[in-house]
Amino acid sequence: MGVPQRSHQEPEALLRALYDAAVQRALPAHTLAAFLPAPPKGRTLVLGAGKAGGAMAQAVDRLWPMDKPLSGLVVTRYDHIPPGAELLPGRIEVVEAAHPVPDAAGVQAAERMLELTQGLTEDDLVLCLISGGGSALLTLPALGLTLADKQAINRGLLACGANIHEMNCVRKHLSRIKGGRLAAACAPARVVTLTISDVPGDDPSVIASGPTVPDGTTCADALAILDRYGIAIPEGVRTPLMAGQLETPKPSDPLWSRCSVQMIATPQQSLQAAAELAEQAGLNAYILSDEMEGESRDVGRVHAALARAAAKGHGPFIKPCVLLSGGETTVRVLAPKPGAARGRGGRAGEFCMGLALGLQAQEGVWGLAADTDGIDGVEANAGARVAPDTLSRAQARSLVLTDHLDRNDAVGFFEPLGDLVVTGPTFTNVNDFRAVLIL
Repeated sequence: MGVPQRSHQEPEALLRALYDAAVQRALPAHTLAAFLPAPPKGRTLVLGAGKAGGAMAQAVDRLWPMDKPLSGLVVTRYDHIPPGAELLPGRIEVVEAAHPVPDAAGVQAAERMLELTQGLTEDDLVLCLISGGGSALLTLPALGLTLADKQAINRGLLACGANIHEMNCVRKHLSRIKGGRLAAACAPARVVTLTISDVPGDDPSVIASGPTVPDGTTCADALAILDRYGIAIPEGVRTPLMAGQLETPKPSDPLWSRCSVQMIATPQQSLQAAAELAEQAGLNAYILSDEMEGESRDVGRVHAALARAAAKGHGPFIKPCVLLSGGETTVRVLAPKPGAARGRGGRAGEFCMGLALGLQAQEGVWGLAADTDGIDGVEANAGARVAPDTLSRAQARSLVLTDHLDRNDAVGFFEPLGDLVVTGPTFTNVNDFRAVLIL
């Protein structure tokens, strides 16, 4: 099937439109209304944490009946409160804290939330708004652990290549609010959790470290992960972990009879929205998976191999087509060579470097990878783009791709090329979005 000759701008615009469609599908303003419970006999307390927390709180504030009691506290990332708050009733307070490494503002928010749960009755409803990023934003270190300790452990987990299930297993057991402990504090009130998934498999016990759902992992699991990656913890925490004294509420606990979870947006739904738009544009759309994990650069090279085969008319993918995937890859931060500066970048940028390396300037193939929250790691960009001429343009600017890969420097590679994807905060989060276009 032939397609007319296109300029680079048109494929790049199409890829960006696919990303935007994925993000739009996951916005709380479009999804939350269908999942709101009925007002209770008593009062309604809203608690929440995550990068989508501000948008979720605004949606609830706008939709909740004005004649029904509503109050609460939600914590989101700095600069992640959507505009328009002044037009709402303002019944839910939204505060900001640091992500991905927690800070004192996150600790203060967690302490305040636990205080707000005091005095709840069976007639009351706690509406919990949970989204990705909540693990760092909702921080209350276990007894014997300081905020500085927690920050060091978080940095170690982020740099070592641990996956999200491993990181959040540790976080649950080193917290006084995650791993089901927030729900336990809300008893005997009814707890309804509305969540946006940012994790492979959509497991609510992993999203934001599951503050309102039972935890099937153990202290022994957390300790094994810390030791596997060589992450140091104070002896005052290691000892209670070994003794099982920092255990989380388990599925057998009767408190869960008063708790429920509703998934209001998922990575698969966002990929499907992108696929539908691609098909409207006359492309064959293939969703590879919404659960991809592994080293970002390696996942990029696998996508490149599939795209090269499709470009040559081999394999199961029929061009013109787009390959879509989601999930949460990892970046193992490498020590820079002596005298070299540490690079800047995140999972999406690292994927794109691996993709460009694997494609080797394959004609007719473009790619985009971006985080659906608009922030790739801790940088100001959401991700990056790859085009058939990426390597030639890099060579003209004396940019050596392998050197940038060696120091995890996606920003240093793609920024001079004008190929960073910059969106600003999107106010939602269904994690990685990747699209490879083959014409």
